[in-house]
Amino acid sequence: MKTALLAALAVTATLQASLAWTAPRAESAQECAIAADMAIVARSLAQERIDPDKANAIMTRVYDVAESDRGKALMKDILEAAYKDQRPSQRFAEQLFSTCMKSAGNMDTVLGRRL
Repeated sequence: MKTALLAALAVTATLQASLAWTAPRAESAQECAIAADMAIVARSLAQERIDPDKANAIMTRVYDVAESDRGKALMKDILEAAYKDQRPSQRFAEQLFSTCMKSAGNMDTVLGRRL
């Protein structure tokens, strides 16, 4: 019994941990559109070689996410991906939007997983 309980706790902890490592999911088509808009701005800032901290400050004001932990997390993931990606802004945003819409808000394949 004790072994089974420990195994169940280990599986539960693993599942919870794996959920914590993924990018936030959009909860509606409107959120997918906002994420795509963020992607255009983030990738444009990256292309202009704006310091990532300054880009974060700009986007925090533009998208008013200072009060939303979920919004800040999504914006952070989009910014990080935008600074790594080499596609033009529009293509990056289109891929994010398309992925978001086709996968019920899951953007991990574009944004990657947090480590």
